[in-house]
Amino acid sequence: MNPYVLAILLSSLGLGTTLTFASSHWLLAWMGLEINTLAITPLMAQQHHPRAVEATTKYFLTQATAAAMILFAATTNAWTTGEWDINNLSHPLASTMMITALALKMGLAPMHFWLPEVLQGFDLLTGLILSTWQKLAPFALIVQVAPTTDPIMLTSLGLLSTLVGGWGGLNQTQIRKILAYSSIAHMGWMIIILQYAPQLTLLALGTYIFMTSAAFLSLKMTSTTKINTLTMMWSKAPILTTTTALTLLSLGGLPPLTGFMPKWLILQEMTKQGLPLTATIMALAALLSLYFYLRLCYAMTLTISPNTTNATTPWRTQTTQTTLTLALSTTIALGLLPITPAILALTT
Repeated sequence: MNPYVLAILLSSLGLGTTLTFASSHWLLAWMGLEINTLAITPLMAQQHHPRAVEATTKYFLTQATAAAMILFAATTNAWTTGEWDINNLSHPLASTMMITALALKMGLAPMHFWLPEVLQGFDLLTGLILSTWQKLAPFALIVQVAPTTDPIMLTSLGLLSTLVGGWGGLNQTQIRKILAYSSIAHMGWMIIILQYAPQLTLLALGTYIFMTSAAFLSLKMTSTTKINTLTMMWSKAPILTTTTALTLLSLGGLPPLTGFMPKWLILQEMTKQGLPLTATIMALAALLSLYFYLRLCYAMTLTISPNTTNATTPWRTQTTQTTLTLALSTTIALGLLPITPAILALTT
């Protein structure tokens, strides 16, 4: 792709999200989401591979449907209350419709069916943008809408997402699909605590973004997209394989890694709020996700790679890819747990 075109698309991507962040009017927020969708579509289809084009079409149709629902919900609210302000979404019908539309935009269960299929069609860098940056704008709106939303709906979305994210990933062999289900599960954790402690939601989102970035960039470095290719990683890049395995365990939420922190704080807060049963279900659902991360780690570090593989074996030459972002995100994904008290002091 022409670098000038790429620069325009990436700046439009940033502009769309920033516009949604900064807006207090529903039309402006909707416009930001639309700019965002239109900017990422060419980035997704740039490979001209039939799968990439198919995934782009699916993504565009899903996002267009969600955007139409957002506009309809905002118009319904303006019609009944005379308010276009984001914080004044007081009509129950408009509020329910808005949460449903934003859940569809982010891929929360039960509106998640498009996400694994779409992510599977893209290369790892576009998949990274879809899993991290594209979640920010809808999330900013959900955080603002949550106080006026039915708590049972948010809890149901959260529980269902963690369960679906856990169950869905168990049977997958494609790493991008596994990361898509991982994304659904993490979104569930963020949504369920949103009504009780929004600062924990933002903390979970921040840690999720760093952990997912580290995972995607590590896989990009070794051009790995399937589990059977993962078995070849150890002989090519032992140190990178070690950090990738630890990053995946961090995504699963194992101490003493960063991923344990948001899960621990969320379960603690839910117990404080008098929801021990919900907290127990969430903790058990996290075990499902942990199983498929362990599967990846097992394939990566504890199996000897076969002599022949159907995948194209990359030559062991020095990589030309930049490793600064990977190093930074991996460090954050592995080592933030000791500073939990400092983070808590900043967020509360």
